[in-house]
Parts: sequence; structure tokens; C-alpha cells
Amino acid sequence: MHSLDDFAYFAAVVRNRGFAAASRDTGVPKSKLSRRVRELEDRIGARLLERSTRRFEVTEVGEAFYKHCENALAEVRAAEEVAQFYVGEPRGLLRVSTPPGLCVDAVAAVLPGFLADYPQARVQLSVGMRRVDIIAERIDIAVRVRTRLDTDADMMIKRVAQLSSIVVASPAFLERHGPISSLADLARLPTIGNNNAAPESWLLSARDGSTRTVTHEPVVASNDLHLNRLSALSGVGVALLPEEVIRADLDAGRLVNALPGWNGEGGVLHLLFTSRRGMLPLVRIFLDRLAQSLSDIFQTNR
Repeated sequence: MHSLDDFAYFAAVVRNRGFAAASRDTGVPKSKLSRRVRELEDRIGARLLERSTRRFEVTEVGEAFYKHCENALAEVRAAEEVAQFYVGEPRGLLRVSTPPGLCVDAVAAVLPGFLADYPQARVQLSVGMRRVDIIAERIDIAVRVRTRLDTDADMMIKRVAQLSSIVVASPAFLERHGPISSLADLARLPTIGNNNAAPESWLLSARDGSTRTVTHEPVVASNDLHLNRLSALSGVGVALLPEEVIRADLDAGRLVNALPGWNGEGGVLHLLFTSRRGMLPLVRIFLDRLAQSLSDIFQTNR
């Protein structure tokens, strides 16, 4: 059987996009990494990397091989973690990706109890709206909200909640511009967009099931829900936001449902991870606790 070290060396080179960076990351000499990857290519009879002094590219075969290498290495780590659960104190690094706002609150609520139960665990949290590459960035759990569920072939999904969005504005904005009595009014008003498309379209549904598409030119456009919420609160424009995210603002009167009877596309709050097979025990525990925390927070804000 071939040494797993070769798979680890190759995976490190791909992950770091080069031999020099992989050497710094692993502490293995660059010459050794190059030699072992070359020997690996000779054994399997395929070119995995295209390398020269000016460029570094992973071949199509190399990309497919890399995914299997990462899966094999994850299985080895999982085996070690399982053994540690029975013979010693569980430990390890968890990498979690989440959008800002209530999702961060849910992660923060999990951390104290989790770290108290497993003091040798470490959690690395990446907060942002950027869509992370789970495999390439070695993310264990990603929190996502999508109108449609991710369809990554090798990914597993744990659904947490179904979110609904409504058209909102601040009372001061409505006082300046007047009430919104119909969808047509949106075309004459400043709006806050949820992506960087211009113009942007909102698909809105009525209680009877009919749908209308509203096209508008946002005065502010962002894929950050927190920024869009703040913009709406400050009276910049009309926004389409998840009702669960702004529930406290609605209850306090800081925002108003400007078009009662119309709702935007619902988003699915879910957790994305590679597979329960071979999952590290610490990851499985954190996944279940985070799912419960997210469910509690978003149910409370309904």
C-alpha cells in the first residue's frame, strides 16, 4: 500500500497553490515535496500538476484526485479522533463559516458550553457573505441561507429553518415619501438591493398564490443582510429582508411592513458539511448543537 504521506504532500501543494507555500505550511522541504509528488504521478501514470517557473496549475485528473486525497485524509483524522474519544480527551480544530447577524449569535451561544465540555477543542470562525469552498478551505461546517438548497454533489445538508422575507421601510422614510399602496410604487422609490445586479428583480408572492416580479434600480446594493438592515433603519430606502432577522425592529416600530400581503422568496437556513461518514466526533457534536441553537434563535424571532 502506498504511503498516505504522499497523498498528504500532494493535497498540501494543491491547497497552498504551490510547493513553496506548501513547504512553509507543512515544514517539509520543498525539494522533498516536489520529489514525492513526482513519484506519485509516476506510480499512478497521470500528470496531476502543470508546473513551471511562472505558473502552477492543477490538471483535471489532479482536481479529481485531490478531492479523494482530502477525503482519505479526513477518514484518517476521523479514526484518530474516534480513538481519542475512548482513550483520552477529545481535541482538534473546527473551522466554521457563517454569515453575520443572528447566525453569529447562534454560534456564540454554542461556544461556552462546547468549549467547557471539550477544553482541548479549538474553533476557527470565518464571518462573511462570501460563498466559501468547503473542500479547498477545509471548512467543517458552513451556515448558509439560500432560496434554493446547495446542490454540491459531495456535500451534505442539514435543514434548520424556512425563512420568509417582506418589504420594509423606516417610519421616517414613509413619512418623507408617502405610503406604499401598490407594487408600482416601488419603481418610484429608492430601494436597497440584495446583490450587485443592476437592475435587480424581486419576486413577490400574494396570499392567493399569485406572483409578481418587481424590477428596480437600487440606490444601495449589498449581499450583507446586516448592512441592508442598517440602511433600511436609517431611511436610505425600501428593503426586502428576512422577517426573522428584523423581528425585533418590527416589534419596536423601527421598521414597518410596507406592503402587507406580499412576501419575497423564502430562504432555507441550513448547515453544509462534507459527510457524516468519517466526520470527526467533535464536528458532529458541534453540528448538532449549532443546528439547535440556530433553530432556537430563528424560532424566537418569528
